[in-house]
Amino acid sequence: MGIQTNALLVISIPLLGSLLIPLLGWAGLKKATGPLTVILIGAANILTWPLLLPVLHGGMWHWSYGLYRWISLSLTVDALAVFMAFTASLIATLIAIYSLGYIEHTDDEPEYYFIVTLFLGAMMGLVFSTNLIFLYLFWEIAALACWRLIGYYREPDYIWKADKAFLVTFGGAVLMLFGFVLVFLQYGTFEITELRGHEIGTVALVLIMAGVFSKSATVPLHTWLPDAGVAPSTITSLLHAAILVKIGLYGFARMFCNGMVISPRAQTGILIIALASAFISACAALKETNIKRMLAYSTVSQIGYTFLGLAAFTHNGYIGALLYIMAHGFAKGGLFLCAGIIEHGTHTKDMTKMGGLIKKMPITAIAYAICALSIAGIPPMAGFFSKWFVISGLVEGGHKVIATLAILTAVLTLFYMMKSFHVVFLGESRGESHAEGVPVMVTVVAILAGLTILTSILLQLPYHLASVADGERLLKLATLVWR
Repeated sequence: MGIQTNALLVISIPLLGSLLIPLLGWAGLKKATGPLTVILIGAANILTWPLLLPVLHGGMWHWSYGLYRWISLSLTVDALAVFMAFTASLIATLIAIYSLGYIEHTDDEPEYYFIVTLFLGAMMGLVFSTNLIFLYLFWEIAALACWRLIGYYREPDYIWKADKAFLVTFGGAVLMLFGFVLVFLQYGTFEITELRGHEIGTVALVLIMAGVFSKSATVPLHTWLPDAGVAPSTITSLLHAAILVKIGLYGFARMFCNGMVISPRAQTGILIIALASAFISACAALKETNIKRMLAYSTVSQIGYTFLGLAAFTHNGYIGALLYIMAHGFAKGGLFLCAGIIEHGTHTKDMTKMGGLIKKMPITAIAYAICALSIAGIPPMAGFFSKWFVISGLVEGGHKVIATLAILTAVLTLFYMMKSFHVVFLGESRGESHAEGVPVMVTVVAILAGLTILTSILLQLPYHLASVADGERLLKLATLVWR
């Protein structure tokens, strides 16, 4: 199977396969929709494996099919795309398996699984696309899926929060589209590969960053993400760990780390916004008592941290950002799925009404502790090395003050993660609690905790892939073009 065919299958299997799921529901085979989702998403992940070795050896492939004048379906298979596709589809596969135990008693299983599979398909389409119009198209498909999933339980308050998330991200995306149009008017192309090395205008940059920051829930466009905690825990895990907020990070990396050039003044502005987002949301997480909102503020903070690495535009910063995307994906996915088990067992999200759960949920407690240590950046966890690279990248780029404040933010992360573990799992029980429950759910959080440890042990492999994905090295790689 060729590289081109592989990439197309990674996109089309979840994107088009999702259409089979409602058909099964209409045919009365509702219980088959979950296993089909696991198969479709799992197949997308398996198909990324054969792409790893070629890109690790420095390969980069570009394929473009003209549709109408300046609109082309352009796909690029390179280290950045494969890194993101592999990480997102692996976490999404585990979340789909977890869903078999989490969603089994609801009435809308076909709709849930259809949107989840479509969501992953949109992510796969976005990571391989290098045409700004198609990037925007997949960006908006993900927004629609997010809107539907956040309001999954259909309570009036939940629907309002889903609408809020859609309006913020959609509004930002529309501004981003206007920015793309300005880029086209300036350079006559929507192809990111043809824009590489060209400096983007200030107005176009501001418009594009409005879309990036709204999608990645960066302060002050972050408020929709903590509110999204009303969704099922599997959905919040998808939003925070696998797909949605990672779209903004990927878009920035693809457009600016490996594409267009921004001015030093604009770079400084982005770094300041990213640092403010990381610090302010870490403070909010420290005060939060709702476990899912606390984890949501943590995500906002860690996304800001990752932006620091990307916007440093240095070798170490770029590697650290990509490593943290993977480390954060495994760890935050595990934390949100642990929160799902806790919520099922205690019937509350309020941490002050928990306590002593390590006695009844020992596996969940261990998994939570492992994932929390990685997010907090405790050595030898992968999160530590990722943050170290980000900070060293900032120093490498001459941003020593920002690097110092980033260290302070990392200390705050340690505080609120350890506080949450202590309140939830240690001390005396302060409310109702049951045993861990559905084995498939516990197994998945154990796997994610295991992947968090495995990433630390085998750090050299994602490090090498991130090194190949570094923007400066990509410029030197040979490109094979199919037309």
